[in-house]
This record gives sequence, structure tokens and C-alpha cells, in this order.
Amino acid sequence: MVRSSPRWTGSDAALRSLQVAFDVEKQVIDAVRYAAFKNQLSPSDQIRHILGLPCTSKPVRPRLTVSLSDADYAILAERFGLAVDDKRKIKESLHLALIEFARGQQAAGADAP
Repeated sequence: MVRSSPRWTGSDAALRSLQVAFDVEKQVIDAVRYAAFKNQLSPSDQIRHILGLPCTSKPVRPRLTVSLSDADYAILAERFGLAVDDKRKIKESLHLALIEFARGQQAAGADAP
């Protein structure tokens, strides 16, 4: 018998779990994702909620991510009138652009992303 390191014992249960994928219509996927968004849950936790299973996920820090290439930074630097190597200022400008987008969505009364 192989002994687990105490460091890894917490992941034993996760290793015994099986991921289940559902092939469903786009309408079902959209409904689950939208419900997850409205309930501030991950799609996986939303499915667990729908199925009456416990949700043990901790709330995650709300954030958005995007991958940017060097070419993307060059385009954004030009758009915002910044130096291409000033990635900090470019990120600040992106942050402000997302805030403005959200304000525009709220002003338009849109309640779907």
C-alpha cells in the first residue's frame, strides 16, 4: 500500500470524483449559464443546485480575464494613444473601457450580457 503525503490527502475525494458531460441543446446550455450568472454561481454549481446536490464551492473573486498577444497590445496602444510597452496603462485603459461598457448596458436597460 502506498502512503499519501498529508499534503495530498485533501485531494483524495476529488480524485475519486468523475466529471460528467452533458450533450444538450444550446437552449439548455444558455439557460443554465444564464441562471448561473444571475445566481452568481459557476455553471457546475448551478447544475448541482438544479439536481439538488450540495454545492461546496467557495465564492470566487469576481473577475474577467482575456488573453492578449503582443499584436493585441499594439492595437490597444494605438486605440488608447499609449506607448505599446506601457502595459500597465493599457490595462488601466481596458479596465475603464469595461466600466464604460457596463454603464452603457445599464443605461440601455439591458439585463442580458
